[in-house]
Amino acid sequence: MSQTPSSPGAVRLLSIDALRGLVILFMLLDHVRETFFLHRQVSDPMDVAGTEPALFVSRTLAHLCAPVFVLLTGLSAYLFGEKYQGKGDVSAFLFKRGLFLVALEFTLVSFAWTFQFPPTVIYMQVIWAIGLSMLALSLLVWLPRGALLVLSVAIIAGHNLLDGVHFGPESPLHVAWMALHERGWIEVTESLRLRLSYPVLPWIGVIGLGYVIGPWFGRGADALVRQRRLLACGIAGLFGFSVLRLINTYGEQPWQVADTTVQTLMSLFNITKYPPSLLFLTLTLSIGLLLLRGFERVGERRWITVLAVFGSAPMFFYLLHLYVLRVLYLIAVAAFGLDQGTYFGFDSVAAVWLAALLLAVAHYPPVRWFSALKARRRDIAWLKYL
Repeated sequence: MSQTPSSPGAVRLLSIDALRGLVILFMLLDHVRETFFLHRQVSDPMDVAGTEPALFVSRTLAHLCAPVFVLLTGLSAYLFGEKYQGKGDVSAFLFKRGLFLVALEFTLVSFAWTFQFPPTVIYMQVIWAIGLSMLALSLLVWLPRGALLVLSVAIIAGHNLLDGVHFGPESPLHVAWMALHERGWIEVTESLRLRLSYPVLPWIGVIGLGYVIGPWFGRGADALVRQRRLLACGIAGLFGFSVLRLINTYGEQPWQVADTTVQTLMSLFNITKYPPSLLFLTLTLSIGLLLLRGFERVGERRWITVLAVFGSAPMFFYLLHLYVLRVLYLIAVAAFGLDQGTYFGFDSVAAVWLAALLLAVAHYPPVRWFSALKARRRDIAWLKYL
């Protein structure tokens, strides 16, 4: 039975944490897959002919994670400024936290993926992309809201026009271009390579868009107006995705009619994440906006509050689950050897889902504890970065 919401503002903020919590759990599912289903690795976009539907659905669900999280980062930045002293405080906070996240990617996050010290490979992934996006937004918040909206939409809609632009290793723009738009490797030394997995340009558009919609969630904003806007934007985005996908000429690799109806549908929704295509972002952000509206309308139900706990301490959860998965992987290697597909690891997607569910339950108490600590100890400044 639903409870009476304590206030419209509380439900508004609860819905944000709940959506963040949902995508964090999808991320956990995907990382379990990457750890214990690695012998069934998928490409980007996926090979429809060689990917079973259950695996395709699991990976596609995980596509919601980064776009929704980056969008909510921009939205939360606006709410931070409303709570404190406006754009100056927002800009300073975004700059410091962006630097913090970049440093975190090079250190604790990278070590969690490899357990190598000194490292031979550093993977610059989603935390790196969020950090750089926050650094960019620390400057962009000074733009008028209308200008930031136009710029953000232009980046999201237009960056695929740059897909044919390449700069080789001999070019002085090689490293900068890979960081912005082209996934690749950087040879730092003979013993150290960087893998730039998340080109950051499209994510700057997403975080800017999140900041632009911030006033919809501000103090005194009308909840019904906000919900109508979320519904309208979500439906418009799904309609735009459908039209562009059927036209099949821009914003994503072409889809094809396959041997079966299921494979044809998989081809339609087989979208590119690295870097995120226009249609990748259109689909995932539209679904995210509709989920945000739905969570707010549901109110303070038990399952919403559970999701909100996960979403209230996202960086703590992120670091914790990476280290837990790595330790479990090393235990399995020590027990069964490196031949994962034969001697250990899961042999079905259902087992991946079950393991992710069990890990979510195991993570809930420590995440709830840390979330309560953050709320209680606001005098500890560094806690707000987690």
